[in-house]
Amino acid sequence: MRLGILALALGAAGCTRPAEERALKEQEIGRVEISGVAFTVEDGLAVVRQMEPGALTLWGSAPAFHVRAVASAGATESWTLRVRNAMPDAELSAQRGDEPLEVESLPSPLPTEKVWRVHVPAGSEVRLTVAPPMWNQPMPFRFVALADVQEALPRVGDIYRRINADPSLRFIFFSGDLTQRGTVEQLEEFQSRLQESRIPLFATLGNHELITPDPRYHEYFGRGNLHFTFHGVHFTMIDSGNGTLDPRAEESLGGWLEAGRDAVHILGTHIPLVDPIGVRNGAFASRNEAAALLGKLTRANLDLTLYGHVHSYYSFSNAGIPAFISGGGGAIPEQFDGIGRHFLSVDVDPAVGVRTVSLVRVD
Repeated sequence: MRLGILALALGAAGCTRPAEERALKEQEIGRVEISGVAFTVEDGLAVVRQMEPGALTLWGSAPAFHVRAVASAGATESWTLRVRNAMPDAELSAQRGDEPLEVESLPSPLPTEKVWRVHVPAGSEVRLTVAPPMWNQPMPFRFVALADVQEALPRVGDIYRRINADPSLRFIFFSGDLTQRGTVEQLEEFQSRLQESRIPLFATLGNHELITPDPRYHEYFGRGNLHFTFHGVHFTMIDSGNGTLDPRAEESLGGWLEAGRDAVHILGTHIPLVDPIGVRNGAFASRNEAAALLGKLTRANLDLTLYGHVHSYYSFSNAGIPAFISGGGGAIPEQFDGIGRHFLSVDVDPAVGVRTVSLVRVD
């Protein structure tokens, strides 16, 4: 965390809006044109990882997302779509207007990697949906909240194995600091280690992803500011890697809060808006900004906030909103707190709210 604080200070000294470049970059995530077909992932909920004529590979950032494919006359029509970091039960459906198109499922090497072949007729527009069955039907489910792997990346498999032992957990909601310095080599290793998990991991970045002079997080894992729904519950991630929120991200947040006002809504971000202990510099850089954001969250009837950054476990209240700090992914823990590596198991029901948030110790 000390390295992270130094990075925040340097970033603030070099730019009045340190998160602006990332917010601008996010606007182009999920867009590509190849072989006469323009692909657009709606809301940027997947990043393009590879492309070649007739083949597209995406990394998913949400349990369900849509892709719009607009094919020009004479465009390539047979496409192989590979989605990494997908739900284990994800399916692909394709629609041209009201007409469903045939989709062929192909073998894949991992439960979180899906491969399909689909026909995109030239001169047409097709909407592709990657999602588990009944993903948009309200029903109870459970997910994992996790953060702060950092230098423990070589042994994060212990946590994945503990998660794998509970078949009811649907995905990992990760609140930043995947790596120690955010280098390409570390991002590659995080991706490789994630193959040990039977479920996908949907993340925002942390301050440690920004220590490298050339942050590449978005190329690997997509947006740091994002919003999705699953079984009637709204999820929002915001990029607080510099201890602040860019105005563009705050504008998006306003729309997402309004969309989830009358539903169960859960927000995750790396740096806590406020530090419940108050002695570790473990909160937003500006208390005024944090207070204003908390006011917005409260007025929008937010149900739960999930944080990382502090390498321990705390349960407290954000202006009446239940809040949890869970930085137990393996990064050097706070001394003498006895918490160690851990994650949270969150039980949510769209008809009731957040039922329970349980601490699961790994060490």
